[in-house]
Amino acid sequence: MAQFVVRDLEEEVKVRLKRRAARHGRSMEEEIRHILRNAAKESGRPIHSLGSRIAARFAGAGLTTDLPELRGQAPRSAEFKP
Repeated sequence: MAQFVVRDLEEEVKVRLKRRAARHGRSMEEEIRHILRNAAKESGRPIHSLGSRIAARFAGAGLTTDLPELRGQAPRSAEFKP
């Protein structure tokens, strides 16, 4: 088993970890192990680009036309027609 030493941890962080551990009925050490395990699990997920995440969120909204690629173009103001 690995061991870690964390130096210069702010007192407020320590207090919050201790409170969180108490809420979950664990020791502070076990709470930190739990946090680290969950963080390591999440890092294995594929990271999707912002555009892909937006497209997935609105996939069922009815947009059927492909949007033009704007990469490399200078930003410009939106044009609203009356």
